[in-house]
Amino acid sequence: MTNAKFAKLFDSVELHDGIKLQNRIVLAPMTHSSSNPDLSVSDAELSYYERRINKLGLAVTAVAHVMPGGIGFQNQFAAFGESNLPGLTQLASTLKKGGAKSVLQIFHAGIQGPRALVPEGDVVGPSAIELKDGSMSRELTHEEIESIVLDFGRATELAIRAGFDGVEIHGANGYLIQQFFSGWSNRREDKWGGSVEARLTFPLAVVDEVQRAAAAATKEPFIIGYRFSPEEPEEDGLTMDHTFALLKALGGKHLSYLHVSLMEYNSKPRRGGDLNRTRLEQIVEAATGTPVIGVGSIHTPEQAVEAIELGAAMVALGRELIVEPDWVQKVEAGQEADIALTLTAADQDRLVVPDNLWGMIIGLPGWFPVVEAETAE
Repeated sequence: MTNAKFAKLFDSVELHDGIKLQNRIVLAPMTHSSSNPDLSVSDAELSYYERRINKLGLAVTAVAHVMPGGIGFQNQFAAFGESNLPGLTQLASTLKKGGAKSVLQIFHAGIQGPRALVPEGDVVGPSAIELKDGSMSRELTHEEIESIVLDFGRATELAIRAGFDGVEIHGANGYLIQQFFSGWSNRREDKWGGSVEARLTFPLAVVDEVQRAAAAATKEPFIIGYRFSPEEPEEDGLTMDHTFALLKALGGKHLSYLHVSLMEYNSKPRRGGDLNRTRLEQIVEAATGTPVIGVGSIHTPEQAVEAIELGAAMVALGRELIVEPDWVQKVEAGQEADIALTLTAADQDRLVVPDNLWGMIIGLPGWFPVVEAETAE
């Protein structure tokens, strides 16, 4: 029986468009670099998702790129082309097996695209920017920008044909949509850059095109979410005040939900807003009624409830659902004391984690709570 103090995690949630989720718990979108070499969904990915989607309210995929030049990771599945429809269809079906609504996250990596993976090494962004390797990105032309906007619409149509319940526009983590909004990476002086309002032109054009494509492709209610990062470390980068401007603009778009990307769900701002209150609380207030997904180092049900009490309508679990695929069932059954918070190097098969993702888990110290396996006496 569910512990009373965690019962609110299992409340049903109504999104802005009337779509109902069976509870507040979300599978966070996590890159796993485990797709097939042809960028189609792999059997290993399907098995990985199937192991951890039971009884979730919402399941958001790892991000898929909307056109070849938008790739951001090795072995990342694609949201374009007829050849990718069968795999995406299997993925949508798998995510829905436990009652969750399935959402395909879509993006263009922009200047974060690895030159070795981007066709012809043509790394592009709003402006020519010096990259980490010392080379320069190429500034997109007006025509290319308009073409990429249409690619987001085509990816949405593909998601609908594949059977997804929605898409999440990935405007966070420094990828192309955020690059256009940021004064650090967008130094244009045409319609796509300049003032804060002008730098919102591309993000809002993507939202409009995704909504247009969805309305044209289905008469059923279709989830459209938007993920964003509230701040950037660069001097000319985003502050909380910029994010409030973004949320005000998105408020007029009647999105299904907003998804804030945070490292710590209860962190406080560095610049802008009220430095003494959490980002999440201030974002919920600025969202003016649009449901917000809170995320960031949520591992225990106590932390999940705290995020709800800060105003989040839903809480997303990323790393924790890898460490403990049965998190939802254990909390629902009142067995929260049995939730695993660590893993060992011997746990890959038990946790059904693809090889490439497991390599990152073990190979990146501090990313996951990896402990030594206990040995029998």
